[in-house]
Amino acid sequence: MINQIIISLEDVGKRLDAFVVEKFPDFSRSHVKNLIEKGLIKLDGKVPTKAGILLKVGQKVEIEPQEPQKISTEAEDIEFEIVFQDKDLVVVNKPQGLVVHPCASTKSGTLVNGLLNKITDLSGINGELRPGIVHRLDKDTSGLMVVAKNDLAHVDLAEQIKNKICHRNYLAVLEGHLKDSEGRVETYIKRDPKDRKKMSVQASGRLAITDFRVLKYFDNACFVEFILQTGRTHQIRVHAKHLGHPVVGDRLYGKEKKELSGQLLHAYKLSFYHPRTKEFMEFEAELPDYFKGYLNKLEK
Repeated sequence: MINQIIISLEDVGKRLDAFVVEKFPDFSRSHVKNLIEKGLIKLDGKVPTKAGILLKVGQKVEIEPQEPQKISTEAEDIEFEIVFQDKDLVVVNKPQGLVVHPCASTKSGTLVNGLLNKITDLSGINGELRPGIVHRLDKDTSGLMVVAKNDLAHVDLAEQIKNKICHRNYLAVLEGHLKDSEGRVETYIKRDPKDRKKMSVQASGRLAITDFRVLKYFDNACFVEFILQTGRTHQIRVHAKHLGHPVVGDRLYGKEKKELSGQLLHAYKLSFYHPRTKEFMEFEAELPDYFKGYLNKLEK
């Protein structure tokens, strides 16, 4: 069924894309632009030349709904904890060893495959029926992630991360002792030219800022809280190495520990404002058993 809206005096001068988002809050401006390009939004019976065209009184806006298309990624029964879920978003506790998104080297067995199996009320993101990955965790990093179910949530949460409204706190065990018990690491990071699997500190990279605070010193290690101020790939791991104290068990930036299957890095706290209700939300995830076991070993 095509939705038809006649522009009234109070809507005169508004951008077309902003007007449609106002009437259909689940749409994002990028989705509206996509609908216009597909000829599914018309102004006085014609496809507008641009999404930001200004509206005039008496004009007729026609919006033809688009059924979200299913993506080719298969739903799979993957083990992970759903911490919270409503019609707009889901907060998950990702276990160590689970890849977030299918890629060239990993076609299945990812968090996204599992989300497609567990989530039954996806409403579409950019025309596709899929969970919206707003931010990622490395395969061997555990902890909290927020995932969008629709355009509204995806755009809003991405903006919160960009504007540092969404906060992500991590816990890690580092090799050796940090010289300062708290501080800030501010560098530029980009893909390592010598090893494409790695990121490294380079003057021509993108700004990366991480705050840290030592929670406890052990004989030859320290337990540290990290707070991301930016979200670059491998940021905490690169900054830990840059400080001269890599994350324990980090096979890429430090030393492999035979008793560990990956680095001791856990996203333990996540806070943001709900994209629809604007309610402040904060979640915490307990340290995994292998992480607590290693801490206990250090204590002894």
